[in-house]
Amino acid sequence: MNDQNRPADWKHFDEFAAGIATNRLPTTNALRGQTFKITLKSGRVIDLAFTSADTVAWSEGDDAGADWYEALEVAADVFFINMTFASRPAEDEAFIVNTRTRRVLSVRERVREPGEAPGEPRVAQVWSAGVLGDASVPAEGMEPAPSRDLIGLTAHYTYSPNHVYEHIYLSSQRYAWQNLVGVQRGHGDVDLATTWKFDQNQYVFGFREFIIPVASLFFYNWDVMQSTGKFLGVTSQGRIENKPAGAFIEKKTRTVYDMGKAPV
Repeated sequence: MNDQNRPADWKHFDEFAAGIATNRLPTTNALRGQTFKITLKSGRVIDLAFTSADTVAWSEGDDAGADWYEALEVAADVFFINMTFASRPAEDEAFIVNTRTRRVLSVRERVREPGEAPGEPRVAQVWSAGVLGDASVPAEGMEPAPSRDLIGLTAHYTYSPNHVYEHIYLSSQRYAWQNLVGVQRGHGDVDLATTWKFDQNQYVFGFREFIIPVASLFFYNWDVMQSTGKFLGVTSQGRIENKPAGAFIEKKTRTVYDMGKAPV
């Protein structure tokens, strides 16, 4: 949806994102000095060298660079690595990496040009599982994969005292949200969503909004009921920005569907 179709009182990305990282986990410099080779099932091979607490040298085929990253340890041995690219400001990429099992999930995001994909959200996401290190050596544990586990769940997410949202996971493709506390109070919508199970009690959830150009990606750790992630979107000034977010999770209710009547 273009900006002309945005409701007059609808908040821009930067207007609701301010303070939404209050309950987020802290970043870590634990990856500083380490090197990763990641091989994805999509065929991509990415080399990462974490040269400082916030700079990663990367190469993929003939492309290479040194860009900003942040790392957060979201579960034991599991890191949420968020990268941006100075030469491609409309893109970012997150890697969720378990350094013990060597399982990896990549989510690439891109803010598309207006009109590039009519009827679809402006921000696109591409998901791919992979392995860390020698791809010829099998990784341990379960392979990350799309999941239906959240369907029917209603949960509340407290990002700060001024940011409380309700999520209702409707199907494998869509979720509904509404703001309970905050500048978006009274606003809500149904947007496109993707859920992958990364490991037991660990999920990666992404959504792509229709009304404004923004998408989000979160790691859910149900063992501690905490959500850690980020937004990529276009601000009210027309800038593309990557902003952190994180919340405490409360499961509220779950809908149980009869046989043969479950959502897609």
